Amino acid sequence: MERRLDRIDLFRTFIRVVDCASFTRAADTLGVPRSSVSAAVAQLEGRVGARLLHRTTRKVSTTEDGAAFYERCLQVVADVEEVEQLFRQSDAQPAGKLRIDVPGRIGRLIIAPALPAFLDMHPGIDIDLGVTDRAVDLIGDRLDCVLRVGPLADSGLAARAIGTLPLINVASPDYLARHGTPRTPSDLSGHLAVNYASPSTGRVEAWEWVENGQWREMPMPGRVTVNSAEAYIACCLAGLGLIQIPAYDVAEHLEAGELVAVMPDFRAPPLPITLLYPHRQHLSHRVQVFTLWLERLLKETIVHETAPERSAPID
Repeated sequence: MERRLDRIDLFRTFIRVVDCASFTRAADTLGVPRSSVSAAVAQLEGRVGARLLHRTTRKVSTTEDGAAFYERCLQVVADVEEVEQLFRQSDAQPAGKLRIDVPGRIGRLIIAPALPAFLDMHPGIDIDLGVTDRAVDLIGDRLDCVLRVGPLADSGLAARAIGTLPLINVASPDYLARHGTPRTPSDLSGHLAVNYASPSTGRVEAWEWVENGQWREMPMPGRVTVNSAEAYIACCLAGLGLIQIPAYDVAEHLEAGELVAVMPDFRAPPLPITLLYPHRQHLSHRVQVFTLWLERLLKETIVHETAPERSAPID
């Protein structure tokens, strides 16, 4: 016979089912049989005397009562975990595995080279480092946190703004020798861009700039479209067109003279950089020490202070 869960465990199970929109996925992330999850939700519905979930063969969603109960459960669980934390030893060393996901270039150029120092400071922590520019399922993939660059969709996840990444316009000397150097956006009609398509949506990004305090954008002609930062930079180095890129990404190429900055007075708005966590989930000690270290690292290397939010562009 399966053990009868206490109320907080029931609340945690219910939260996980709602977050995953599936009994099976919730069971997988909790490491328990699906039958245990179903029994826990049934037990909880019996306790509160209301149906909390709509169940179909493809998806699970909350009833009206269930949605309200979900919000209360989040608060109760957060309060209980905060109280529990008060009685843990403050000098206890963080330990366990961290599962994180970060953008490719930041992971390779900034985080990976600095990780040995972090791991030396925290010998009890191991890191499972995912490196991708695509959107990930933070809850379904059982990630502790993810770092993302750019505007965020309303995902319901807890978010902490870290700052912004300044962008720069660059081209290769060969490209500029063949096409001339643009000075203002009005010069762009005679130029090509290496176009960048979002790896998540496939949408080709427009050329952007700020002029007289207003954000503007326009599509740019280009003979090559890519969907990764590595290919974006490589095509620019090959002379295939102009690109807009975070300044840290091309600092070495600028210093070596392999790329040249253009239109310094007409740059795109800086990109926000954000840490995301599972919705209102209590942060373990290891997550706290890692994210504080990561935030400090990024602010020391590539991130500027948080800028005002990007408003809608003017065509």
